[in-house]
Amino acid sequence: MSDPTYKVVEIVGTSETSISKAIEGAISKASGSLRHLGWFEVMQVRGNIADGKVHQYQVTLNVGFTLE
Repeated sequence: MSDPTYKVVEIVGTSETSISKAIEGAISKASGSLRHLGWFEVMQVRGNIADGKVHQYQVTLNVGFTLE
């Protein structure tokens, strides 16, 4: 068996609740169309502010998966 080859894609998850929920939602959605997901890396965290409060968290992730 040869050494595996990986592909990395960038996705952005959002949540009005938390950074963790933004990450979990993005991974869950990505797993619906990408196979063999193996890891993620948080690249950037940002958000929207409305009425002086955090309105939405946005998390940019790199996700890696093994190519078949």
